[in-house]
Formats: sequence, C-alpha cells, structure tokens
Amino acid sequence: MKFEIAGPLSGPLNCHCSQCRKQHGAAFRSRVRVRIEDFRWVDGEQLVKYYEGPSGFLRGFCGECGSPILNRAGPNWNKAAEFPRTLSEYGIPLAILDDPHIPPACHVFVGSKAPWFEITDDLPQYAEYPPRD
Repeated sequence: MKFEIAGPLSGPLNCHCSQCRKQHGAAFRSRVRVRIEDFRWVDGEQLVKYYEGPSGFLRGFCGECGSPILNRAGPNWNKAAEFPRTLSEYGIPLAILDDPHIPPACHVFVGSKAPWFEITDDLPQYAEYPPRD
C-alpha cells in the first residue's frame, strides 16, 4: 500500500480516547491531518477497509495486515456541524509516515486515557477535544 502527500501536515496530536487505544493496541494514537486534496493513492487503495464507529467516523485499516491507515468523516458522522474542517481532511497515524517532520503538539481525551499510562512530557493536555483553530 502506497500513498503520497503533496501538502502540509496539520493538527499533530496524541489521542487517548478508548477507540484510538483499541484501534492501535496502545496507550494512545499519534496522528496528523492532511487535506483530502493533498492525499493521493499510488497503490493499494482497494485494500483499505473501513469500520464505522458509533459517532459515524470511519477508521480505515489495511484489509490484509490490519494496520491502521487513515480515518475520515463518514456520511453518518454526527459532529460534522461542530467540526466542518474535518470533512475535507484525513487523519493519518504518524507512525506510518517515513519522516513526518512534525511531532505531536498536545494530548487529547486525557479524561479517558488508560489508567496504567502516565503522561510524562510537557505537552498541553485536554480532557476532550483541543481548542479549535
């Protein structure tokens, strides 16, 4: 599976919500956003399978190996009015990018973080969503 990103990465963060933890099998998910128009599949798009979460957000993963690939708003996403910019962006796990040159800027959904994990860095922490820009 291959893709290219032609534009800037934005919104780098570590998400501690239960869905991200379960999807990634880790204490949190580090991700960035990229505009849909700046993302292009080179090979393997047909391998991506989507799971629609309770909110209607789609979590895309490789249908062969199970690796998380991208997340996007689906037609049933119930937060579209609250976060309209997300309709034109994909969420990409930082770990699948070779060298993203952009570290996470904050921790989100720390109100539901894994109880066994301690955040030890100095990044800002938000109980739920970060402030909107």
